[in-house]
Amino acid sequence: MSTDKPLPFVYQFAAGAVAGVSEILVMYPLDVVKTRIQLQTSATVGGGDHYTSMVDCFRKIVKNEGFGRLYRGIEAPILMEAPKRATKFAANDEWGKVYRNLFGVQKMNQSLSILTGATAGATEAFVVVPFELVKIRLQDKAQAHKYSGMLDCVQKIVRNEGPMTLYQGLESTMWRHILWNAGYFGCIFQVRAVMPTAETKKAQILNDLTSGAIGGTVGTILNTPMDVVKSRIQNSQKSATGIRKYNWAWPALGTVAREEGFAALYKGFLPKVLRLGPGGGILLVVFTGVMDFFRNMRGDA
Repeated sequence: MSTDKPLPFVYQFAAGAVAGVSEILVMYPLDVVKTRIQLQTSATVGGGDHYTSMVDCFRKIVKNEGFGRLYRGIEAPILMEAPKRATKFAANDEWGKVYRNLFGVQKMNQSLSILTGATAGATEAFVVVPFELVKIRLQDKAQAHKYSGMLDCVQKIVRNEGPMTLYQGLESTMWRHILWNAGYFGCIFQVRAVMPTAETKKAQILNDLTSGAIGGTVGTILNTPMDVVKSRIQNSQKSATGIRKYNWAWPALGTVAREEGFAALYKGFLPKVLRLGPGGGILLVVFTGVMDFFRNMRGDA
């Protein structure tokens, strides 16, 4: 991530946690809207449960369910943010070392940044899947009434569907994170390379905000189809025959495209990119700022 001296894992964990929680507190309502739109199929009836756009979804949620519904299920993402973001940045740094040693390269380049980001994304997916599944269940209006909160949701999923259900959608989540992290970290490297060297702290923040936002946007373009099928897979219930309609990522992509058209694979793209574009910039700025604070505190600056 940086040319500065790397800090021990505990500092990367703390910086990643602060960055992640900062981003989610600002951007979470967009995630709720994105999920509602992604779960909406061509069979959805009209009325209060049908959303024609991002703005329409916002309006109907607030009008019909109250403003607080925009923060429904935020407990799981907040608890997830510390391990998730710490894993994202720490794994990116650690895999970077592995690949530089493996290929005998002294410094990161564009190809290694993409490969490192993709591997870090796969690593991150193992941490986030249970939290993501609980969040999806609580965000979906059709299922949210079944659960009184996060712990109740976990207990009922484990009791009624089995503990392994918490890892339902692992494969699609891995693809989602591989694609997003590859685009995110690969773009950060390239954008930083072409931008003027930051001579001041203000210029460094601008560089980080710009590169992080561009990286977040590109990552979102790449991974939205996998995000759509991940939401469907994690929200999918077994039929009377014991089979789920959405199970594996690539067949689910084909099912959605065949039944609803290719554009359905980009459902929820606008709220998602509005969150993860600027959100990617917020992540990088806060993470870099907190890491700089730790370096100054330790006297490593």
